Amino acid sequence: MLPIAAALGYATSVIHIYGLGPYIEPISQSFGWSRTQVTIGLTLSTLVQAVFGLPIGLLVDRYGPRRFGLVGILLTCGAFALLGTATGSSGNWYVLWGILALATLPVQATIWTSAVATRFEASRGLAFAITLCGASVAVAVFPLLGTWLIARHGWQTAVAIQGAIWAAIAFPMIVLFFRGAHDASRTQTRVAKADRAVLSGVTLGEGLRSTIYLRLLLASLLFTFTIIALVVHFVPILTDRGASRIEAAGIVSLVGIFSILGRLATGLLLDRFRASWVGAAVFLLPVVGCLLLLTVGGTGVGQALAAAFVGLTLGAEVDVIVYLTTRHFGLKSFGGLYGGLLTALSIGTATGPLGAAAVFDAYGSYAPFLALTCLFMVASSAALLTLPQPANG
Repeated sequence: MLPIAAALGYATSVIHIYGLGPYIEPISQSFGWSRTQVTIGLTLSTLVQAVFGLPIGLLVDRYGPRRFGLVGILLTCGAFALLGTATGSSGNWYVLWGILALATLPVQATIWTSAVATRFEASRGLAFAITLCGASVAVAVFPLLGTWLIARHGWQTAVAIQGAIWAAIAFPMIVLFFRGAHDASRTQTRVAKADRAVLSGVTLGEGLRSTIYLRLLLASLLFTFTIIALVVHFVPILTDRGASRIEAAGIVSLVGIFSILGRLATGLLLDRFRASWVGAAVFLLPVVGCLLLLTVGGTGVGQALAAAFVGLTLGAEVDVIVYLTTRHFGLKSFGGLYGGLLTALSIGTATGPLGAAAVFDAYGSYAPFLALTCLFMVASSAALLTLPQPANG
């Protein structure tokens, strides 16, 4: 039950990201704001998480993940609910998002993966997969739930109810089942230090100077800039093409469903075929989705197929980057090297939704951003395709 509880916790950490889409239009209409003004809070929140990611990780190593998870669930859901108290003042909006940014620090991915890592050995990979599927659950549930609540209660009441509902679901699971093996952490730390000298791989400096690492960094940045923006704005993208809000939310839920399939399928393919080729192919799938939206995006079938192609990649990108990092650089400096890639992922997440909103405000359409997504995803795929075969196969 621990991985399931951790998955619900991980889903909570992205409630403000994947749950924002249905609220963009109502908030914009309510306050007369541009979509850039609505989404800039998400940029603020994600950048705060990027800055404090390492300190939070160090605190988890010292105190264990459980207390962070318990407090973080309540803080995050409460801060998300507070968005409903927005007054229409830009300053008030930024303050509310600042509160949410701080509230989400105790629920970031480090909390949930840390507990799983200390409790699973032989089946750790599967346990991680279940935990990380929390993001897929978030994409499947939050847009649909938010749209349904907005239709019945208005957006300001809906956001409060959504926060309360999710807290009622996730918090009991965390109380009952979320415990890491913190009592053994000090012993494990000593063992890890003793073993570090024999771990194979490059040094941090060697990895950072490698053109392979730079290509992984570029692929990570371009991918998250576009794909996260697509997911956040998917509801308004579809409503702009004729779908009702409830229809759009239902279609967006397909992104979450297919992201689970994408994660599992990509994991199997990475074990059987050259990882860079698998990653390059997977990173091209959103191009198909965007082309469908640009050509037949006014039809339900076209919208559903686009959601499926986006979802298949959304469930696989972290797996691809982690796998390639370990294969090319080994484990000796994995933490530092992957930390740099996580920074790129965070920057892309922070700026992508804002960029999509700015494009819409400038052109009155998401079409230019969809075209830009195609270019960026092709470049991201090319960065992976040009990677050499790892020395260890």
